[in-house]
Amino acid sequence: MTDTAYPLPNISTDLTGQVALVTGATSGLGRRFAQVLAAAGAQVIGTGRRQERLDELVAEIEAAGGSATGVTMDMTDTQSILSGVEAAQAAFGTITILVNNAGVPDAQRAHKMSIELIDTVFDTNLRGPYVLSCEVARRLIEERSPGRIVNISSVSATNYDGHGAALYSITKAGISRMTEVLAVEWARNHINVTGIAPGAFHSEMMDGMMERMGDFSGSMPRKRLGDPAQLDSTLLYLCSPASDAVTGTVIKVDDGQSSR
Repeated sequence: MTDTAYPLPNISTDLTGQVALVTGATSGLGRRFAQVLAAAGAQVIGTGRRQERLDELVAEIEAAGGSATGVTMDMTDTQSILSGVEAAQAAFGTITILVNNAGVPDAQRAHKMSIELIDTVFDTNLRGPYVLSCEVARRLIEERSPGRIVNISSVSATNYDGHGAALYSITKAGISRMTEVLAVEWARNHINVTGIAPGAFHSEMMDGMMERMGDFSGSMPRKRLGDPAQLDSTLLYLCSPASDAVTGTVIKVDDGQSSR
């Protein structure tokens, strides 16, 4: 028997009425994520450390007919995270979609990393997203509202070749595990926590790496880097009503670049 409460097929990606916060929205994948969510109808708060980049993002979204604002946020600074959530709520109301995208690479051998760099990578890639997720969830739980949290992990979480960036791999594995455990904890509150583990996609960070190391895309099975647009459908699926029963899952999107 078909449940008449659901359309056939049940695949809506309409985000009208949703408020989405995207970290690391000043460049790369985060910028694309913010634009995609706005195009799907969400009011978007882009965050990052570069206000001028946020202003450019907001102008682009508004020019395309969307609604957005920019809030400066430093993922290594707890007070900046908490203040940013306050500013976001003051602008558009309670955050119902959070995309934890901000991240930094370490690109160094583990034993050569300074303590300062170790702290920066941990705080940006893992501690900051955890603090932000808890703050967003706390407000949703208090209001008895459902929500979506999408954590951007990496194929590096399960696939490391030993050529540097060990701590990046460790923190991304932590993000994947954070996705799994918070999904269980907040399932009763109707907060879905999921993740995306991209492979090598064009971004400011990746393009800079290729300038330093040379073009390594020829060694990949399809001899190309991914285009950020190829992540649109996965992001919208996880943020929308279409994935109502999906939580605790990390989806790998890597164009066949890795075996795990």
